[in-house]
Amino acid sequence: MSNTSKFCLNAKINDSNFSTRILLLKGRDAWTLNELVRCGERGCTPIDNPAPRWSAYVHSLRKEGFRIETITEPHGGTFAGTHARYVLRTPVTVEMVTMPMGSMSHV
Repeated sequence: MSNTSKFCLNAKINDSNFSTRILLLKGRDAWTLNELVRCGERGCTPIDNPAPRWSAYVHSLRKEGFRIETITEPHGGTFAGTHARYVLRTPVTVEMVTMPMGSMSHV
């Protein structure tokens, strides 16, 4: 068994109907949620927080019930256009967990 670990966290979601859910997130989904929480109201962009597939990670988190706003912003430069800024709107608390790779199949 490998001694490498995968980034994981427990996300405690405080739903609007006053119920609480705890989810175990792993890999890039966990990293994305952690970045959204860390950046707060200013949100995250693929420009400021580089990752290969931000939109896919946000989509995955939305499927889990997280409310994430997408704000379209213009940018200049050689490849001028627009990019997304993602802002977490769900009240959530995170707790870091690191699990050995071998144990991930049971999650």
